[in-house]
Order: sequence, then structure tokens, then C-alpha cells
Amino acid sequence: MADRIGIIVNGATGRMTKNQHLINSLVPIRRDGGVKLSNGTHLIPDLLLVGRNADALEALADHLGIEKWSTDLDAALADQQYPIYFDGVTTKLRANNLLRAIKAGKHVYCEKPTAEKAADAFAVANAAKAAGIRHGVVQDKLWAPGMFKLGQLAKSGFFGKILSVRIDGCYWVFEGDLQRPQRPSWNYRAKDGGGMILDMMPHYHYMIEDIVAPVERLVCLGANHIETRWDEAGQPYRSDADDACYAILQLKGGIVAQVMSSWCIRVRRDDIINMAIDGTNGSAIAGLKNCWIQPRLATPKAQWSLDAAAPVDFYSDWQLLPETDPYVNAFRLEWELFLRAVVEGSPFPWNLDVAAGGVQLAELSEQSWHEGRWVDVPQKTM
Repeated sequence: MADRIGIIVNGATGRMTKNQHLINSLVPIRRDGGVKLSNGTHLIPDLLLVGRNADALEALADHLGIEKWSTDLDAALADQQYPIYFDGVTTKLRANNLLRAIKAGKHVYCEKPTAEKAADAFAVANAAKAAGIRHGVVQDKLWAPGMFKLGQLAKSGFFGKILSVRIDGCYWVFEGDLQRPQRPSWNYRAKDGGGMILDMMPHYHYMIEDIVAPVERLVCLGANHIETRWDEAGQPYRSDADDACYAILQLKGGIVAQVMSSWCIRVRRDDIINMAIDGTNGSAIAGLKNCWIQPRLATPKAQWSLDAAAPVDFYSDWQLLPETDPYVNAFRLEWELFLRAVVEGSPFPWNLDVAAGGVQLAELSEQSWHEGRWVDVPQKTM
């Protein structure tokens, strides 16, 4: 037995929405017969694609075998056959779109950040709670295999007392003059809601707080390393948004976290993003795919020497955690959890309240950078 559930997908032709939310998540869910509910029923997404470019929408819908698309968001929100609204548009438009969807009585699910400013993010969260709708925000890194294993280690008590956390994130984004850039040009324009801090600090917020502990205070330095980039039309433009950030965060319990995130760094590490945790009983380092551990009693005696090229192989004594379950795309997995939450009322803690905390962390990081000082992070701002 199968039931349908209507989902408005706004920003359907955008890079992330098209690839992760449609091609890797909702379309495969449809193809595989839907999300299985606790009563045995299968829930099949009925998709309405929304965007600004009719030709691009029609081509995408035809390619994916989706019948319905529209350039009229108001008409889509008025359609009672579609109780869920997903927002994958640019950050600058998101808060207003979410408020419109909430006013229309839709359950909402969206990319992050949920707004440019913390006050707007908390206002959206409050509106959702007042309306009594279900709401969720994409926090995909928590279900990436490596990060999921890191979280399981923390829950199991593997680390003992956690001492410190390190996050090394991102990669070199081509400027656009010699190679096609991997990210859209709006990411590097402040007026369009771009910037590394606003883009990635909400990710690091949920990674740190879900896996380790809440953030209590921070100091952050942002940078605009590359000031000229080339847009989608091959034209040079001034890149005035921060493209890197360097932060120290103090977490609850005296834990210290270091975050380095840059679109101007060439990768020589195990993955695009690495997160390491050191504790009294052991350490672990995870990328998006894999996680390695080094327990206390398996820790080698570190040595250095100016007379030998490499007296210790610091990679060889780490144990790769095995795969115990088949991998499911992180975006798809969270979609399935959210759809079950809407229909069955199951808990979904990765919501607009939590995401507003991520926007707040980004805003306070920018404040710290511009004021050149430590700032406290309120534990609850509503």
C-alpha cells in the first residue's frame, strides 16, 4: 500500500537542490517505492518543482520524470495538495520564503543557513512553533559515514574526558579565469549573502554541538584572500565576502575547539572536511567517508629527530573503523526522517531552533572578527 505526499521544491535548478535533494534523494525515494512507515505503508513524494527559469525547470522536470513545475511560488503555496515546502534558494531569500510558507500552513524543510541574521532566523523558528507545523533543516554532515561514526564514538564514551576538537574544512575554489569555479559567484558577494563564515559556521555549529558540546565563547578572524573572481559569464567581479575563517571556540566543560575553513587552501588531508577529537582515553579523526581511532593504550611514543627523515610513521598506528551498515546518502536519509516526522509525528530535533543557533554562531563570529575580541555565545536566544 502506498500514499502520496506533496512536496514543493523551491530552487529546483540550483546546484545543491538539483544534485543532492532531487537526484540523490527524492527521485531515488520515488524510484524505490517511497519511504516505509511504521504501519507498513509506503510514502511516495509527489514533487512540484519551483524556480525562476521556465526553460530550465521544464528541462529538469523532463529529465527526472517529474510532471509538475511552476515559476509561480504563490500559486504553489496556495495548492493544498502540497503540504510540505522545501527551500533551496539563496540565503538572502530564504527567511522570507519560509515565513510565506509557514503562513500558508506548510510544513517546512530547508537548507541552511536559514537567514542572514540571527534575529531573522529566530523569528522564523518562532513563527513555525506558533503555527504548529513540523520544521526541519538540512544537517547532512551528521549522517556522512565518517562523522556519524565520530558521533557514535562520543556517545559510547570512547574518548573519556574530551579535551579538544579540531576542524579543517574546505578546499581551493577556482577563481574562474583559468578553470571553471566549483561554486556560484554569489557565494563571494557580501550583498548577495555570500561568505565563508555565514556558509560554513552553521555546519560546524551542529557538528560541534551534536557530537561534542555547546559553544560558550569564541574568537574568530575572517579573511578575504582573493579579491577578484570571474562569474558564470566569464566576467571579472570584486569578491568582497570572506573566503576563509580561523576560529577558536570554548565549549562547555572547558573543551577547546579550533576551526580552520577556507576556499583558498589546497587539500592535503584525508577528506574535504576533517574533524578530530582528542580525549584522555583515546582520539579519533573523521572525514566525510572514514573514521580512524587511536585508543590510549595503542598510542605510540612520539619522537622527533633532525638526523632521521621520519622516525615515526604517525599514520600507521591508527585503526580504521569498519563499515557495519550499507551507506545511504546523507541527504536522502535525513529526508526520510523528516517525512516520517511529518506523517507519524516522530521526533525531529534538527529543526529551525537549532539552525537559528548556527546563524547566531556565524553572526557572533563576524562580530568577533570585526571587533577583534572574544565574544560570549548565549545558550538560548528566543
